[in-house]
Amino acid sequence: MDSKNIKGKTFGTFGGVFTPTLLTILGVIMYLRMGWVVGNAGLLGAWFIIIISFLITLTTALSMSAITTNIRIGAGGAYAIISQALGLEVGGSLGIPRYVSQGLAVTMYIFGFREGWLGIFPDHNAFLVDVAVFGVLLTIAYISADLAIKTQYFIMGVIVLSLVSIVVASYQGSMNIPVEDALRWGSFKGSPENNFSGSDFWIVFAVFFPASTGIMAGANMSGELSNPRRSIPLGTLWAIGISFVIYMVLAFWLARSATEQELISNYNIIIDKAWIGALVIAGILGATFSSALGSLVGSSRILFAMGEHRVLPYGKFLAGQSNNGQPRNAMIVTGIMIFVTMLLRDLNAVAPLVTLFFLITYAMINIVVIIEQNLGLISYRPIFKVNKWVPWIGLVSSVLAMFIINPTISLISISIVFVVYWFLSKQNIETPFEDVRSGLFVSFAEWAAKHTWGMKSMQQRAWKPNLMVPIRDITGAKGNFQFLRNIARPKGSIKLLGIEPNSDNSYLVNELNSMSEDFLKKGVFSSWTVINSDDFARGVNYGNQALKGAFFRPNIVFLNLQQHDDYVNEIQPVIKECIRLEIGVLLYQAHPTALLGKRNMINVWVSDRSGNWNLGWDIGNLDLSTLIAYKLKRNWLATIRLIIVIRDTAEQENAQNFLDSLINLARLPNTLTEVYVGEFKEVVSRAPSADLNIFGMDEKIQAEFVHEMTQKTNSSCLFVKDSGHESILA
Repeated sequence: MDSKNIKGKTFGTFGGVFTPTLLTILGVIMYLRMGWVVGNAGLLGAWFIIIISFLITLTTALSMSAITTNIRIGAGGAYAIISQALGLEVGGSLGIPRYVSQGLAVTMYIFGFREGWLGIFPDHNAFLVDVAVFGVLLTIAYISADLAIKTQYFIMGVIVLSLVSIVVASYQGSMNIPVEDALRWGSFKGSPENNFSGSDFWIVFAVFFPASTGIMAGANMSGELSNPRRSIPLGTLWAIGISFVIYMVLAFWLARSATEQELISNYNIIIDKAWIGALVIAGILGATFSSALGSLVGSSRILFAMGEHRVLPYGKFLAGQSNNGQPRNAMIVTGIMIFVTMLLRDLNAVAPLVTLFFLITYAMINIVVIIEQNLGLISYRPIFKVNKWVPWIGLVSSVLAMFIINPTISLISISIVFVVYWFLSKQNIETPFEDVRSGLFVSFAEWAAKHTWGMKSMQQRAWKPNLMVPIRDITGAKGNFQFLRNIARPKGSIKLLGIEPNSDNSYLVNELNSMSEDFLKKGVFSSWTVINSDDFARGVNYGNQALKGAFFRPNIVFLNLQQHDDYVNEIQPVIKECIRLEIGVLLYQAHPTALLGKRNMINVWVSDRSGNWNLGWDIGNLDLSTLIAYKLKRNWLATIRLIIVIRDTAEQENAQNFLDSLINLARLPNTLTEVYVGEFKEVVSRAPSADLNIFGMDEKIQAEFVHEMTQKTNSSCLFVKDSGHESILA
């Protein structure tokens, strides 16, 4: 059955977001550790800890609200938010560990429920209590999220009664400690576990902070909310606000109801001081049960969303739904995982991972908002707007909180995220929606362009071959595919410029698109376009002129000289215009039979420099000739041979010294040299053979010379005119 066509029950703000979020925040830490926090930190310290913790939560909730009112969020909560912004790879790298950690959280909540239960019924078997609670949780969640929400209504009623018991106790005189004594900064004496040997502010913060997490409980239900854009911000922020007030008031009540010694030594102080302790015990059981239920329902929705996007193996199975829209298959898999972790019986070693994966998720949500705000894209126009400082505070505070709680586990958690991302990036996941990564890369490119524009002195160090390849004969272009790839690879690029008369049925469009994709598959960035022109030279020149003002423009035009080309009217005008526009030219003449041979040897012909053997920064065409030769040497695993022809025997030593200096300064390893005395054309005929001969040229080079060199060398030849912006010595 198509999961997209199944409609489950949709929930409103109160049931779908507010209730699960509030119940997750008002958890077991509030009942069993709040007194210890106040006892160690004092009322002022406890308030400060509560404020810091909720500030981290609030800023992330505000960021999440901005994102959810800007996109049509699907199932999966934070996973869906991050995936739609930064892609499925990033979303999955956080979604997978967060799903596992939320499953572990269910197990920890079950263990917490068991401890409370055994406090009432100490003779009951611990494992049977765990199994019974797990069975009830899975049954409720499996039947429907609607039943889970209704169950949480009952639990909320129990928690409200436990808080009423505390309020009544205060009216009956429990608050007998004077305000001036209660308003103090703590002495941080520690806990019974360390024999009260001392603690510090950040240790107490680390104990309390997990209580303020849980703002994703409602967002996890995003796929089953009737109006997630409205419900997630409204329900989450109301839950944070109300729970913040409860914690602040509860801390005040504890500070005035019990002494420091009572608070730090008795984890059940709230039970003892309440009007009816049994209601608080019921609240503890209700809090752990509701947290477990919310995490079970939420984690199965995350798994379902990842299955729907095929992030995980057997994605189609995981995305299966019942007739009423419940992710039953994901629920079964989640139940199996939870039961297996229950068999471990002790999760203390991995418990910090739960909180830290929450914090990593918080950090990523804030990063998403920071990216969206700074890209300046018109698509980012959330209904719920936040100031630019909000996500920054959320990001920095989340990262700081991670390393305060546990630096080692934090690094392990981050490493897990990166490993999962690396794995997913190798899977070629097909993203069904558009994300902002393209905008991010374009903005970075624009930033780089603005900051490097006009820095001519830096261009030579940053040089790489960006070829423009004019094409009107696709057969010839295909024949040069590997040659072009080896010139550009790995960091260069190839722009295919199709030239054809204006036509309704362009055959070059599909051909160039296919060829460009082949370059991309072979590791070379490629793009293409077609210019309609009856005149080949004019079409190429128009393309070069149009791209002159672009930052990422081609710096070399590759001309493949073929027999049918009109050299005078089609090739020479292009060479002349390239020289005017300061664009390099490669004129390639393939040998009719030898082609590129074994690709083992490259001859680079150096012009006679008699009278001026100084090796300055500008050495003419030799710069581009040597750079191209070096690129081919690396990709072919070939050898370069530098050849110079002089007329005067007396200059032979100077010529050799020049070549040796060039090899040294240009850092050309294992390069051969030859110095000949005589007439250039005569030497070419008897020079050592090579698979490719590279010559310099000027704008007046004749077709006859090109053909003659190809015949005399009995090889394919490349004729080079540099742009003036290359340097082999850089």
